[in-house]
Parts: sequence; C-alpha cells; structure tokens
Amino acid sequence: MQNCKLCSVKSAPTLYRSLPRYDNQRPSAVTIGNFDGVHRGHQAILSRVHQLAQERALAGTVMTFEPHPRTYFARRGQRPELIPTQISSLRDKVTALADQRMDQVVLQRFDQSLADMSADAFIEQLLVQGLNTRWLLVGEDFRYGHKRSGDIELLRRAGLRFGFDVETIADVVDEHGHRISSSELRTALAVGNLSRAEHLLGRRYRLSGHVVHGQKLGRTIGYPTLNICVPAQCALRSGVYVVRVAGLAANPISGVASLGVRPTISHGGRLMLEVHLLEGPVDAYGKLACVDFLEYLRDEEKFPDLPTMIAAIDNDAQSARDYFATHGL
Repeated sequence: MQNCKLCSVKSAPTLYRSLPRYDNQRPSAVTIGNFDGVHRGHQAILSRVHQLAQERALAGTVMTFEPHPRTYFARRGQRPELIPTQISSLRDKVTALADQRMDQVVLQRFDQSLADMSADAFIEQLLVQGLNTRWLLVGEDFRYGHKRSGDIELLRRAGLRFGFDVETIADVVDEHGHRISSSELRTALAVGNLSRAEHLLGRRYRLSGHVVHGQKLGRTIGYPTLNICVPAQCALRSGVYVVRVAGLAANPISGVASLGVRPTISHGGRLMLEVHLLEGPVDAYGKLACVDFLEYLRDEEKFPDLPTMIAAIDNDAQSARDYFATHGL
C-alpha cells in the first residue's frame, strides 16, 4: 500500500473551468462524461484516450460536468429524491483522472445556458473552438445538446466538417459479462458491499478530506477522532467501518471510522466521517487524509445514553484490531 497519491501526484492535469481554454490551442483527444468514481469502465475509456493521444501527439482530455446534469435537473424541478448519490468528491475525481494520465480536465459548469445549448453549438463552441478537438471517444448512446437532441451521427458529420475523428465504445463488462457502471457502483456502496465496490473500481473505495475541528467529545471518552467532511450526498452507506488512513504519516495507519450524522450527540447534523486511529492520535488538523474502507462492521445507531455508545465503540475498535491481526495493513 503506497501513501496517499493526493499528496504526491507528480503531473496533475491542467484544469479548466470554462472554454475556450485561456492558455493554449493544443489539439486534443477528448472524451466526455461524468466519471464519478473513475471505475474500471472509465479506466478502459481513459486508457484508450491516453493511447491515442500519445500516438497522435494530442492532449488527452476529459470533459466532465459540475454539477451532475441529473443533479441540476432534479434541483430545478424541486425533486431532491432524484439527485444521484456522489461516489467521489471533485478532488478525488480529478486525482483519479490524473492517475489515468490525462493532460487536461474540463470542469464544465452545467447550468441553464448549457442545458439550453443546441447540439450544433455544443460541438462548435465546446469541442471545436473550446478544445481544438481532433479525436473524440464517447459511448454508443451518447447524447448532448438541448433536450439531448444530438446523436453520434451528428458528431460524425461535424467531424468531417471540422476535422475530428469520432470513435465509440460499447459498455465495459467484467470477466463475468456484467456491466461496469457508476450506477452499479452506487448500488454496491449503498449496501456497504465493499468487495463488490473494489471489484468495480479495481482498488479500495476511498474518501479524502482535510481534517477539521469537531466537538472533541471523542477525546473525553477515550476515542479521539479525526473529523473529515465528505460530500453531503455520499454514496457510501452510513455506518461503522474498518479503515486505513494515508497522508498523515510516512506509512498508512490502521483505524475504525463512523460515517454518518452522529444521531446520539447531534440533531440535524451534516454528514461527517469520524476516524479513530488505533495506533494513537497524530497531529492532523488541516492535513489531507485519505481513508480507504476495508470492511463494513455495522449500521450507524442512536444509543440511549453515552455508556451504551462507548460499549459499542469498544466493540468496534476490537473488531478492527481483529481484522488487522488477520489481514494486516
């Protein structure tokens, strides 16, 4: 297990929050999508983009959207139940894209103007003028533009006109023929199935964030915790987990963590990740911690009193020690 890549990315991609790019006209090899989680299906797409970019001396480029288009339309329609849960924070997504050797990441704001943009304008303003696209890879069912009016055939005609090639890719499946997708990954995380999530990701599920000050109750009951903010719509099931933490010391540290809203001590609180380090506290405030989730232990609970909660935490900590005694770090 290497230390946290967020702390040691050697060649981060250039980030753009608007198009056209402000600093270059380099021709690009482009793919478009939300890439939440950057799972094995995404990795197959990004590997092809990197390969083609190297062959043709293009900038390997990802155009992704912030917020997720489904989130935008759910909020606009006042349908919060339709907002998709979030697998990765924006930081974790960009880091994963860097790991896949992308040169450029476009964080395209999804707002009313983009929702209203015609398919032709999407091609001309974003792909041609914005990125000087010379090669484009998208899924076979890719749609774009106002009311999803643009299709692959329109892209191919535009490619002939503006000088870019269009390649499509079918759904990526695993060795059992099962589709690898963000929706499948969200389903696995929603039930705490970490082995399934690892299979889809090709790595352990991870959340990262800066350690912030909390209520400091943990230290008064013998369980000091690191408090880490996570996405409010986090896809992972709330509960208690065995974890390992990178980024705070030279080597990863074993721990036990609670993801939830702390119902015993807080009312209407925001979602928070609280991590207790089994090897003892470290000076972590303000540092970027990377938390890998290893095993699901139990659901988050509201306890009748503090002694009952402490007894449960005692049991959680022992379960985590047992895990590491068997599996190692």
